[in-house]
Amino acid sequence: MKLTTPMQITAADSESRTISGRIVAFNEAANASTGKVIFAKGSIQPKDVFLNLEHDRTRRIGKTLSMSLNSDKSIDATFRISNTQAGSDALVEAMDGLRDGFSVELAVNDYEMLKDGTMKIINGDLQAVALTSEPAVRSARVTKVAATEENSEPTTVVETEPTTEGEKVSENTPEQSATTESDVVATSVKATSIGMAYTTPRSPIINKVTYLEHFLKANVLGDEDSRIYVRAADNTTSTAPGMIPTPQSTQIINALANGDRGMIDALSREALVGEGMTFELPKVTAVPVVANVAENTAVTESSLSATFLSVPVQSFKGRAITTVELIDRSRPEYVAALLANLEFAYAKVTDEFAVGTIQAAGQQTGVNANTAAGFLAYTSQAAAAVYGSSLGFAQNLVVSPGQWANIMGYNDNGTPLYNAANPSNQAGLATAGSLRGRVSPGLDLYVSRSIGNAGATTSTGDFSMVTINPQAWTWYESPRFTLRTAIQSDGTVDLLYYGYAAIAPKIPFGAAWNQN
Repeated sequence: MKLTTPMQITAADSESRTISGRIVAFNEAANASTGKVIFAKGSIQPKDVFLNLEHDRTRRIGKTLSMSLNSDKSIDATFRISNTQAGSDALVEAMDGLRDGFSVELAVNDYEMLKDGTMKIINGDLQAVALTSEPAVRSARVTKVAATEENSEPTTVVETEPTTEGEKVSENTPEQSATTESDVVATSVKATSIGMAYTTPRSPIINKVTYLEHFLKANVLGDEDSRIYVRAADNTTSTAPGMIPTPQSTQIINALANGDRGMIDALSREALVGEGMTFELPKVTAVPVVANVAENTAVTESSLSATFLSVPVQSFKGRAITTVELIDRSRPEYVAALLANLEFAYAKVTDEFAVGTIQAAGQQTGVNANTAAGFLAYTSQAAAAVYGSSLGFAQNLVVSPGQWANIMGYNDNGTPLYNAANPSNQAGLATAGSLRGRVSPGLDLYVSRSIGNAGATTSTGDFSMVTINPQAWTWYESPRFTLRTAIQSDGTVDLLYYGYAAIAPKIPFGAAWNQN
């Protein structure tokens, strides 16, 4: 049978980190959750035990330093308090009278029930002592509470007389088993207080091995000291170097891919039909003739003729392999980055396809030097050639990054031509902060990194710039966010990112490339 009885502490001293007091009084009635309890003389023998906090065996704050019988009337004990935050708090709470009761935890071997219903303990085995906050019996009071660092002088002394407060009965319901609990605490008679200074407990955790040791003690064995050490290690890297992972930002650096599609952006756009791998566009091959015909002269017969332009549909696919562990256990930013980079790869390959197709079918102007004058000569010739071939106006100019750099460097006696805001020099705008601009003779500038990477295009030589009538070339595309997933038997996740697109050369010579 297990019985818990509270008694009051008589001293707390943090100079030596001790708390002293009477843990049990013999032949003195007390009220507890089991009813009235009394301990016969000699029913409990002193022994070394742990000091728990509020009967929680997982929160040990000290252990016996000394324990002795006091003339067969009581048992007095002194406990050494652990150098932890919980131990330091216990000293302060004892000093302030906030938690100043002792309770014995007893395995009852023999007892008898008196006529008035009092349980008289004949023999019991002391299991532990608890520091509690709910005294119930007037028997002993704190006589000294000393809380200070070593060599500190006393700062405050408080004397209190025994209280007359009635006995308190625990509200706990006794367990219906072989054990019961009774909470009996004596009132205090005297308290001496000395100011306490706090210091951070010295942690034994210095590496991953000691961290694991105390982590297991805290979570498996319920060791309160280890729990405090682990908590401290989790909050600082100074006591446990290498155990705390380096914080990582969710902002991702990516200098390998982006979603720019300069060439496609310069073309006209339409939605792709929903079925088939080819589609047809009607294209006029002959138009009616109107002539100046004299009176009574026969009108020449003419008609409108058309054929169909067959446009093949292309598929563009990307595949990424990941694992269920990465999907389940990684941050959401991982999946977002994976899908974003599939999108970037899709943008790159489709733009390169458009560049290569237009380069293979378009026309070239004459040779021009790679200078400001040569650039103006090229754009003028190209605009005229596009109009002559398509009967539509050139609106856009798509250049490689290398030619973009040249254009920004064109100048008139040191004054830049295409990034100056001076009203006297408004040839256009081409800046390092934008892939879009406007250049002479009134063309919208687009920069495509696909030029130089697709087919025979180069960075700054032939086929490094193209002037386009956007109505002559049209880009057709299905929805781009098409995704299929499959989980394989080995736990890998297969992600397929794909889409369909087509480019229609409605009037191939509606694009004119440079030659230099």
